[in-house]
Amino acid sequence: MRLILLGPPGAGKGTQAERLVTKYGLLQLSTGDMLRAAVTAATPVGLRAKEIMSRGELVPDDMVVSIVSSRIEEPDARNGFILDGFPRTVPQAHALDQMLKEKGLNLDAVIEIKVDDRILLKRIEKRIAEMKARGEPLRADDNAETLRRRLLAYHDQTTPLVTYYRLQSVLRTVDGMAPIEQVANAIDGILKAYRAAGAATQSGKLGIAGRQSRSRKRAPARAGSAKPAAKQLQAKEKTAKSGEPRRAARRPPGGKSKRPRRLTKRR
Repeated sequence: MRLILLGPPGAGKGTQAERLVTKYGLLQLSTGDMLRAAVTAATPVGLRAKEIMSRGELVPDDMVVSIVSSRIEEPDARNGFILDGFPRTVPQAHALDQMLKEKGLNLDAVIEIKVDDRILLKRIEKRIAEMKARGEPLRADDNAETLRRRLLAYHDQTTPLVTYYRLQSVLRTVDGMAPIEQVANAIDGILKAYRAAGAATQSGKLGIAGRQSRSRKRAPARAGSAKPAAKQLQAKEKTAKSGEPRRAARRPPGGKSKRPRRLTKRR
């Protein structure tokens, strides 16, 4: 099962991804984590990425796709994966589609966790206030203004993916403002429907293959213009009983057969 979770910062993608990893044995792929791992391992791609990031530039899409491509070929990705943080733009989605196509793979579902930006901002403001009241330390980016900028960037770059995947008929949307358990149940319902559809498609293919196989086995009996064996046997038995071969009626060119006329005496 190959999935993408879409949604703005704070929509709960991380929470739902962790649950799907536990329930379905999927691999959660974070492009940020994979880039850092490639840099640490000093792979060819990692060395290139390190040089680019050291200049404060974004890593090119083809490099990110190359890292994802290598990662999903590893044994722990055989059950499927969830892409986290990628794709972020339509060009990245195009590159991902091409890479999967070359591997003979496809996405099973793209699930959008839809939320209300205003409520998200109120939630983080409330959470920050509670953390301050408890005396807990805050991260540098843990504030409403940072979230507001991230939301604007999401809508500018990533929201077009909703239309992109809807046109491919793989997009499904759940209400991210519902309680966590209800969101989880909604996602499970989507995945259950996909699995059922996949099983039905596979069953249909097997049925067609079976009918074609049986058709090929019967083909020799229908080939040619010979009579079926049962009719041939009946014809032979009839000929044997009559003691003489069956003769076809001969007709002259005019179309009427010539038969001797019976002569009767007039009285």
